[in-house]
Amino acid sequence: MSKKILVTGGTGYIGSHTVVELHDAGFEVVVVDDLSNSSVDVLDKIEEISGKKPAFEQFNLADAAKTDDFFKRNQDIAAIIHFAASKAVGESVQQPLHYYRNNLVSLMNILDCQRKYNIANLVFSSSCTVYGQPDQLPVTENTPRKDAESPYGNTKRVNEDILHDSVNAYPELKTIALRYFNPIGAHPSALIGELPLGVPQNLVPFITQTAAGVREQLSVFGDDYDTPDGSAIRDYINVVDLAKAHVVAITRLLENKNKTGYEVFNLGTGNGYSVLQIVNGFEKATGVKLNYKIVPRRAGDIEKIWADTTYANEELGWKAEKGLEETLLSAWNWEKRLRNIQ
Repeated sequence: MSKKILVTGGTGYIGSHTVVELHDAGFEVVVVDDLSNSSVDVLDKIEEISGKKPAFEQFNLADAAKTDDFFKRNQDIAAIIHFAASKAVGESVQQPLHYYRNNLVSLMNILDCQRKYNIANLVFSSSCTVYGQPDQLPVTENTPRKDAESPYGNTKRVNEDILHDSVNAYPELKTIALRYFNPIGAHPSALIGELPLGVPQNLVPFITQTAAGVREQLSVFGDDYDTPDGSAIRDYINVVDLAKAHVVAITRLLENKNKTGYEVFNLGTGNGYSVLQIVNGFEKATGVKLNYKIVPRRAGDIEKIWADTTYANEELGWKAEKGLEETLLSAWNWEKRLRNIQ
């Protein structure tokens, strides 16, 4: 059986960590990425960590002709992990058409090629944004999805619908959608990690950049939420734990262990931490004091969400293992290596 896996968006944050875990598990990897939000240098870092460099092609999967040409030349692909997407919530509000075109058309092009070239297996990078602000916590895979707070969130929801309907219509296809909670941290080697272009949209890169002196001050958006300390609560998962789940999901499909053609799993820790707990945890893990201030809430932010991970733990056979302080320290070690801080 071919063990060749296509990883779209494989030079990105979660994609690069997943390529390392696939290499460690004995898979051959080919990466497609348009490098719109990542760097080609990541491929060298993957090789440094795993001893193997993935094959690489640069193009946008929303281009149907280029996508078809790629699959025509790579008909020995056994499965696809689809990360490639535009992903900034705020930007999606400003540029909805770009987000819908990029995120929806790329998936439909892949599905067309899967059918044309007989590639059954797809693992899709989804998000807990599909739950919106849930009525009950923690959220299970059966928690009702809600209207998205942003065009980005809506693309995840619509892509899930496209996959669900495609699997129903084309029984040769098998898909697992992984709903991530909040990935943070970096590889323990500090060779790869989260590298946002411009001002970070996510909490932990903003924390590490503030600690490194790149940003003057961290803004904590709101201290008047209905939470113990007033700041918003999320389920933060180590990116290496998250990457390992993709290897488990791919193996499940390749070994025909999926129970239905379309399956969904929550990937989180099952623990909710507030923004201020993350700030305090970072200071404790690193010994670095952060300059932060409380500012008004940010539009589109939900109050609190964390996962019920029972189904992923029991059915997928995967569990998040790394603790919060270890994860925050890994993010700081990555930032220090980037900035040459001793």
